[in-house]
Amino acid sequence: MAFTIQRVQYFYTTVKDRPGEAYKILNLLMELGINQLAFTAVPVGPDSTQLGIFPEDGAKFALAAKNAGMALDGPHHALLVQGDDELGALAGIHQKLSEANINVYASNGVTDGRGSYGYLIYVKDGDCERAVQALGV
Repeated sequence: MAFTIQRVQYFYTTVKDRPGEAYKILNLLMELGINQLAFTAVPVGPDSTQLGIFPEDGAKFALAAKNAGMALDGPHHALLVQGDDELGALAGIHQKLSEANINVYASNGVTDGRGSYGYLIYVKDGDCERAVQALGV
């Protein structure tokens, strides 16, 4: 099973839960020249959505967001796994984290339909360095 794991930074911003809000942020990021590794949207309460932005360059993004008046929470740390989509592809990764007593408190992933996948692993900021060591990143 071929895969790569890299540390990534992510930031949150909260928007009203209504049509076009994610588009506004994504379009702004495009206009600012911010390349993203991943993007998530999760409802938080009855009328808000938390957007998770995983920029390729966290410092560049933070400065651009500040200049654009965007309220951010972060940076936080996560691991981005990309690899060959095979049965059980993530089991070994979770086994190593479990053996190192590192809790994965959230994760999400997707296959590309052509034999590859991307997977985000969220660990507490205090556990990130131990997770990196456990996975040999």
